[in-house]
Formats: sequence, structure tokens, C-alpha cells
Amino acid sequence: MTEVANMKVGVIGMGAMGTGMARNLHKAGLLEAVWNRSADKAEAIAGELGVVAASDPATLAGQCDVIVTCVSRDEDVLAVMDAMAPGLSAGKTVVDTSTIAVDTAKQAAARLATTGVAFLDAPVSGGKEGAQNGQLVFMIGGDPAVVERLRPAFEAMGKSATHMGDVGSGQATKAVNQIMCAGINQAVTEALAFGQASGLEMDKVIDVVSGGAAGNWFLQMRGPTMVKGTFEPGFKLALHHKDLTICRQMLDNMNVALPTVEMTLKHYDRLMAAGYGDEDISALYRDKRELFNGGNKKSL
Repeated sequence: MTEVANMKVGVIGMGAMGTGMARNLHKAGLLEAVWNRSADKAEAIAGELGVVAASDPATLAGQCDVIVTCVSRDEDVLAVMDAMAPGLSAGKTVVDTSTIAVDTAKQAAARLATTGVAFLDAPVSGGKEGAQNGQLVFMIGGDPAVVERLRPAFEAMGKSATHMGDVGSGQATKAVNQIMCAGINQAVTEALAFGQASGLEMDKVIDVVSGGAAGNWFLQMRGPTMVKGTFEPGFKLALHHKDLTICRQMLDNMNVALPTVEMTLKHYDRLMAAGYGDEDISALYRDKRELFNGGNKKSL
């Protein structure tokens, strides 16, 4: 068992989320190494923090007790697991914070188990701000004893880390989160587009509504920017589309279609086709705003 004082953590994936997690692990004195497919990103953060930019995933895995992975897609997660394999050995732990299918998480765990490596599927909520501020929420599947052993790392990166059950439970919980985010996005963008079309002072609207029963994080953090037509990504629309596609696959297995999921995927398809996939999910406001430009009900 790795003692906290000697825990060496590596992070694979230097996007907005991975970079934030790496910085907070460094503040806690736990970060040993980083790796990214585009080497320049890893070298930049390694230089900033004074840690190692590993030459490949296997090298990072060999240097670290705990490896945190944060990549975009299912196939990327499995590819990283295979790439790390030569550097992995019994007693190490891989914590995957990506959003992937439950079955993919189970595949990753099975591949690592053959060498005695523990695996936690630990997707997160909180967006870029949460990663930067160490305020992420972790939803974790896997061995509860491993979760407790890694508690210092989770506390460095987030405000909560909850064990949800066996491997895959974290991803199932994240699916709940992503469906809920879709509904919140739909409601906030639609309501604010209505308010703007009604000629209201939107800063006042957002302030008043945020203090009442309809107040929520997305309204407070994204409302002021979306009404000004600014959609700098905190969570990219294309990535939420990917996550909702995973949710749809899970729902297909239940023989259920959820209106919020289907509607949001349809709207995101339209926005991605128009070139807005790399914008924040609040870019859905573009779609809602158009409803009031000539009353185009067909865009529903």
C-alpha cells in the first residue's frame, strides 16, 4: 500500500481538465510526471511546475504509483491503457476521469487486472473552473479500499469524491449528470432567449432569477456570457454531444428514448454542422435565440 507521503501521481491528458488537475496535485506535493499526445502541452506544464514530461505513457506509468487519465473518447482510453502496460506493475492504480461507456470502463479494468493493477472509473463534474480551482466532484466506481487509499489525491483535485459501487458505477452516475446538464442547458438558454426577446435588462434578470427557486450554477456562470454572445468553452458542446450519445446507447439497452436527450442531440447536431462544436455548451443559446427571429417553430 502506497503511503501518502510517498505517493507519486502522474497525469495523462493535458487538456483544460487534466491541466487543472495536474496543477492542484502539484500544490499538494503529489505530482510526479505528465504526458500528452501533443508533447508541447506536456512540456509546457512540466516546465511550469518543475515535474517530468514523460516520453510516453509506459515511462510515466513506471515512474508513478497512481496514474490519472483524462482523455476524450472510449477508444482513446483503451489505447492509453495498452500504451501504459509495459510500465505497469502490481500495486499501482489507474484512475480514469474521462467520460466513457460503462462497458469500456469494465474493459479497461479487466485489462489492468491481469497485472494486479487497480482501476477506478472516476468521471468528474465541475467543468474547467472546477478543475482549475480544485472543486471537481468525482463519481467513482471500483474497490472502496482503493478509493480511501487515494483520498489525498482526490482531495487535492476536488471538493468531493463519492464511491458509487463497482467499476462502471461512476460512469453510470456521470450519465445521470449529463442528462441533467442537457435539461438545464435547454431550460436556461430557452428562458434567457425569451427574456432577451422581451426587452428585459438581462443582467438584472439573471441576478434576480439566480436568487430564487430557479437559480443554478449554469445560469450564474454561463448566463451573463451567453446573452452577450460569448461562448468560450468551459465544457465543449461536441464533448457533451459525445456523452449524450453514450447515454442514448445506454437508453437503447433499456428500450427507452428520453425527450431531453433526443432533443439536445438534434440541436447539437445542428450547431456542430454550423461549426460551433468547439464552443461551450451554452452555445445552444444561438439556437434558442433564432426561435425569436421570425418565430421559426420548425427549428424545434
